[in-house]
Amino acid sequence: MHQFTIEPILGSANWEIAGYNIAFTNSAAWMLVTTILLAAFVWGGMKGQLVPGRWQMMVEFFTGFIDNMLEVNIGKAGKKYVPYVFSLFMFILFGNMLGLLPLGVLGIHPFTFTSHFTITGVLAIISFSIVLIVGFWKHGFHFFSLFVPHGTPLPMVPVIFPIELISFMVRPFSLGLRLFVAMMAGHVLLKVLSGFVINGINAGAGIGLLVSVPSFALMIGISALEILVAGIQAYVFALLTSLYLNDAENLH
Repeated sequence: MHQFTIEPILGSANWEIAGYNIAFTNSAAWMLVTTILLAAFVWGGMKGQLVPGRWQMMVEFFTGFIDNMLEVNIGKAGKKYVPYVFSLFMFILFGNMLGLLPLGVLGIHPFTFTSHFTITGVLAIISFSIVLIVGFWKHGFHFFSLFVPHGTPLPMVPVIFPIELISFMVRPFSLGLRLFVAMMAGHVLLKVLSGFVINGINAGAGIGLLVSVPSFALMIGISALEILVAGIQAYVFALLTSLYLNDAENLH
């Protein structure tokens, strides 16, 4: 599990404020790298050429993709959430993809920060906080009507309301947990298979052919699957965020 260990790069356990460690870690470093690459990606696509190049087309594709998703799920009111959901989607996507790059051959060990619940949980809490702020800002205490489905018989309200409320409050936990589990599970599986490959080779040619070759072939297939999972998980996170924002906007 060494690949999931958070280690300080700058600072140590003595770097603390109010009992909280503030050392610059490998997780923070890769989040910074992701942010820089994402900023460069967006900046490179903001040229606004009449005949867009490939880079500009790629940025416009992702922007249009998020804009269309928000319009479908929220309506015209979803337009104002495009910057946030786009940033959220691309940040997760870039983070997932960077963690899959075989940079170990260059002596650089990428860190998949989305495999930590502390990161995915904070992203989920940010999205959930925006939902609460929008909901109460736009609807006031009428926002609580979200927890009583339309047409619910009056005697059932005391039963339905707490169930719906608990289901709503669990959303940030499930949102962060889904991404964390998906990314961590894939990397653990690749680590196990790589162990089979190395140990099979060390055991001799016979066992190497029997164990290492199939394991390596399986690693290639799972690596391709992980690329797909990286994109799907970023999409699911953004999609669920848009659905939750729809509840805040339209009280569905």
